[in-house]
Amino acid sequence: MGIRNEKLRWQLVSGVLRALHLERLMSRYSPKIVMAVFNLINSGLSIALVSLLALVTQEPFIFPSLGATAFILFHVPMAQPASPRNVLGGHFIGALMGLVGLCLFGLQDAPSAFLNGVDLSRVGAAALAMGLTGCLMVAFNMVHPPAGATALIVSLGLMSSLEQLAVLMGGVAILLVQAFLMNRLAGIPYPIWSSRPAPTSHSASAPGSTS
Repeated sequence: MGIRNEKLRWQLVSGVLRALHLERLMSRYSPKIVMAVFNLINSGLSIALVSLLALVTQEPFIFPSLGATAFILFHVPMAQPASPRNVLGGHFIGALMGLVGLCLFGLQDAPSAFLNGVDLSRVGAAALAMGLTGCLMVAFNMVHPPAGATALIVSLGLMSSLEQLAVLMGGVAILLVQAFLMNRLAGIPYPIWSSRPAPTSHSASAPGSTS
């Protein structure tokens, strides 16, 4: 998987550079420098787009876990956690479980932990939200690691209303649209919904099985 991902990353970078008629950069600089600068520009552009929308609308389209999502979308675009199904599903589960934690511990209308500090109720809400998020992502096969941060963002009271959660999902959707366009522009078959699962090795035994 490591070699395959390296090839996909280079395909993404080289494909976009060719589309922009900047392929001369690939012969002038080393692949590592080209990919590093590409990630600098592309990741910055991703967050800038969402941030500008937040600025114009004064809605919370931007939140910390989007940074990790942006990195995954362009660093390992064909991995399951980068598929739209996992990205949308993971963040939705994280946000919803964060809200569940707030409701169960009576914190829906409480100031955020950054304003009011952390008490036992907040500890319980955060722990429950994180535990449920991990459990449900595995159960529904929608694993997306940055969604764990989303669960904590909500359970700590930074985004605590249904309206804010809807905006949160809008920010995720915007990032996915950019990922789809950039990857397809580079010739990478980024999925419309779900990636094909990676082939499993038959040499590994299932838990509890005997060889």
